[in-house]
Amino acid sequence: MEIRNVAIIAHVDHGKTTLVDALLRQSHTEMKKEDEGQEAIMDSNELERERGITIFSKNASVEYKGIKINIIDTPGHADFGGEVERVLSMADGALLLVDAKEGPMPQTRFVLREALKLGIKIIVVVNKIDKKGARPDWVHGKTFDLFVELGAKEEEAFFPVVFASGRDGKAGLEPDLAKMTDITPIFDMILKEIPPPVIHNDLPLQMLVSNIGRDSYKGRIAIGKIHSGTIKNGQDVAHINREGQINKYKITSLTTFKGLGKKDETEAFAGDIVSVTGILDVNIGETIADPLSPVALPLLDIEEPTVKMVFMVNNSPFGGHEGEFKTSSQIRARLYKELETDVALRVFDNPDGTWTVMGRGELHLAIFIERIRREGYEFQVSRPHVVNKIVDGKKLTPYEKLYVEVPEAYSGVVIQKMGQRHSKMDNMETTEGITYLEFTIATKELIGFRSEFITDTKGLGIMNAAFYEFMPDDGFTRERERGSLVAFETGETRLYGMTQVQDQGEFFVGPAEKVYKGQVIGQCSRAGDLRVNACKEKKLSNMRSKGDGSMEHFNVPHRMGLEEALEYIDDSELVEITPKSIRIRKAILDETEARKQAKLQKK
Repeated sequence: MEIRNVAIIAHVDHGKTTLVDALLRQSHTEMKKEDEGQEAIMDSNELERERGITIFSKNASVEYKGIKINIIDTPGHADFGGEVERVLSMADGALLLVDAKEGPMPQTRFVLREALKLGIKIIVVVNKIDKKGARPDWVHGKTFDLFVELGAKEEEAFFPVVFASGRDGKAGLEPDLAKMTDITPIFDMILKEIPPPVIHNDLPLQMLVSNIGRDSYKGRIAIGKIHSGTIKNGQDVAHINREGQINKYKITSLTTFKGLGKKDETEAFAGDIVSVTGILDVNIGETIADPLSPVALPLLDIEEPTVKMVFMVNNSPFGGHEGEFKTSSQIRARLYKELETDVALRVFDNPDGTWTVMGRGELHLAIFIERIRREGYEFQVSRPHVVNKIVDGKKLTPYEKLYVEVPEAYSGVVIQKMGQRHSKMDNMETTEGITYLEFTIATKELIGFRSEFITDTKGLGIMNAAFYEFMPDDGFTRERERGSLVAFETGETRLYGMTQVQDQGEFFVGPAEKVYKGQVIGQCSRAGDLRVNACKEKKLSNMRSKGDGSMEHFNVPHRMGLEEALEYIDDSELVEITPKSIRIRKAILDETEARKQAKLQKK
């Protein structure tokens, strides 16, 4: 059977997963009962469904006109670029989705650059043409400009284009929804433009592992594309690891992708995407080869991490009460287990029993923390810091390209805040009351800006950032403008005590909640921390005074989510994470001890 291997790449929220749904449904792919009638079938993870973004790459396959099309759905957020880079190695072509109103966005640039580097064939799909304010011809032109800007060859820059509405399951060669009937123009374009994989069935086996899965019965699963030769169930193979060491193993199961599921095979041929088990220590980027003439394929090159955090055992007064896995050995094992499937993550042991975890951005680490928290783990993390490099004696720090889209009325405050963060404005355009801004900014200056941006633009602004490059450090460090309200004693918060001090700032907790001494329970309205007694009770007497019974107003507390808490904290604070709670605390709970340590550090 002929094969086409196609990756679907796009900026976050440009409709990748919805389009994949339409391709699966209209090719009459068999589905599980729970998937029928459901949106975003490929987003099977609980977090993906909640956030409406793809985090993990997925494989599926459809059959069209007797040809098998392997579809690889990729993440759209820049922080999960590690997933995109490695899955493109399995593809011979890609559908690049671009929103018919927004046009090419930061992640569009990133994924397109990676695809052009690999020299794979690109079909541009201008999606969401049913959207109000859609401008497909303008978007087509902007996409062409992006191809030219990224140095595409002439034949790549004159790309084939399809217009589509993934939600309605319709596509066509013209941007007219009325003339469209179904999604088949995309299938026809894939067969016409994307070449079949180059097949060398007569050469020795070579398979590049691009993804890792796990099965409680079969063990470690290696997923990848067969570059040459054939692979059979039960055959002996050579595993070549990153260091070039060769070990022999036997394949215990071999499956190909059929629809959303897998199909057991006795043999698979070059060009197909398969999953195999039986190789105990296989990792992403390594080669499975013929045992008689093992030759390694080039290792997958992954971009470096830009943000790091310190993970540690939860030693707060409430530590160990809410999590199932809380010991040092359990947390360490879970961190290192993630390295098996996430190529963009790094984990290092520290001498004091903590771990430094590095990732591609704040969201990359926040999603990882949220996932393991839901698995029952309890731990603490420090403030995110950027990962700097020393090159030729110079300190280099990561910079990002920031793309902002705000109503014109709020553009002034955004430009002002960007100026305070020492950014450089690269572009500014205003069309139909919307201002489009482009900045180059140091990653360290951008940390903590997202929640501020949402407040400043009343939730109407859109902000996207993508890693740009490592550049010389400008030497600026950013400090938080306002301090924290810190619990003065351990106990249960009381409405009386909280109303007495609520004019000092904004609370993160409400009445009748257990807090401990040194826990951050709010943000102070001024610089510097303030210890407050939120557990204070009203002294009762047998005398009734005038005014008793009148209720003082209590402001609704601002509940901090995980990402907001990570953005909020400074170097003297930690975020305590359990399956049930997210708390912010001082690293040193006792005020006197904290002052002593601060004095010693100054010396």
